Amino acid sequence: MTVEYQASSPNAGAVGAPETKVAHSEVSSAFSDFSRAFSAFREANDARIDALETRMAGDPIIEEKVARIDRAIDEAKSRLDRLMLDGRRPLLAGVEGGASDPTVNEHKGAFNAYVRGGETSGLKALELKALETRAMSAGSGPDGGYLTPDSVEREVIARLGVISPMRSLASVRLISGASYKGAIARTAVGSGWVAETAARPQTDSPVLEELDFPALELYALPAATQTLLDDAVVNIEEWLVSEIETAFAEQESKAFIEGTGTGQPKGIIKYPTIANASWEWGKLGTTVTGAAGAFPASNPADILLDLIYSLKAGYRQNGTFIMNRKVQSAVRKLKDSNGHYLWQAPATADQAASLFSFPIVEAEHMPDIAADSLSIAFGDFRRGYLIVDRAGVRVLRDPYSAKPYVLFYTTKRVGGGIQDFDAIKMLKFGTVAASA
Repeated sequence: MTVEYQASSPNAGAVGAPETKVAHSEVSSAFSDFSRAFSAFREANDARIDALETRMAGDPIIEEKVARIDRAIDEAKSRLDRLMLDGRRPLLAGVEGGASDPTVNEHKGAFNAYVRGGETSGLKALELKALETRAMSAGSGPDGGYLTPDSVEREVIARLGVISPMRSLASVRLISGASYKGAIARTAVGSGWVAETAARPQTDSPVLEELDFPALELYALPAATQTLLDDAVVNIEEWLVSEIETAFAEQESKAFIEGTGTGQPKGIIKYPTIANASWEWGKLGTTVTGAAGAFPASNPADILLDLIYSLKAGYRQNGTFIMNRKVQSAVRKLKDSNGHYLWQAPATADQAASLFSFPIVEAEHMPDIAADSLSIAFGDFRRGYLIVDRAGVRVLRDPYSAKPYVLFYTTKRVGGGIQDFDAIKMLKFGTVAASA
């Protein structure tokens, strides 16, 4: 497999630009380390299981060996993930002076002057022009800063899609207002077969559910020295994107999993749950392990199969598991009734590990295994979870609060929540499925 990340910008090697190339040899080496670690883990874990079966007690030396190799797998996978992330992360397409649209060039030039030296006249002139044409494309200082060029906004969202686990799986809508309002059918539209001349009986109307997801403010506060800003070689747009992408991704990733819904998106584990056999709209159907804070002692594979088949076939074909690294470590030790490991390593470096042939996505904000924890989610997240982005990323320059550094209060507005409660199921490590 050849994985290359080649810079398209002549300033790619400058301060603030990411690595220009992820070498094939680095990816191959990382994947080989990961594969060897997993092979060693299986051998050590088999020895651990044999010791338990023959001695009715664990061997501390073997247990420590399994734990050590398990950590080595995680480290090798983390390294591989970082390399693949660098390879997938796009470069800023809009290099300074590279756009052919005069308006775009004018906005980029005015924004560059604002960031480097605090010059606002160019952006204010664009603001007045926008007000005259009702385009509102340049932003407004009184609203909390100035809009970045479109290339910066596109790049931020593109990179978040690579970094943020839920954003890479969910549906994403771009909006221009304060919230997204829509509707989803809770029941299917009535249909049936009839002969050519037979009467067409009236079918039931679908039951519609209103969706209302407000776009809430997310901010980052990168800092730079004036010396850096004065350096003409530095691509300011690329620097800004690289500074805010990780901060935004971390906050988004947390909110989409465990956000409260107050002042932030509502995460999947914050919705009420109910036993899947009694599922109703507004709650997530849940399968329980039957043991508080643990998989069942016998046939743990059956619980995971129950979770998979609690999802309807129309959703299941696009199913994905979400769990954190610690939970994945526990799943990695499980076997089916024939002695085969349930967790399967990826066949190539650019693939995900799988469980019963369904991909596993790591989300570190999913909870660890504990009593009544919702530690594993399975579903069609593209149909189940909606992320809304309000158009525009704003920047407010602050050269006073942290001298000699210049702060850039950067905001974007994003919201999210479950749009189809039938598309996501949870595994609860307890005995009672329902929650308030």
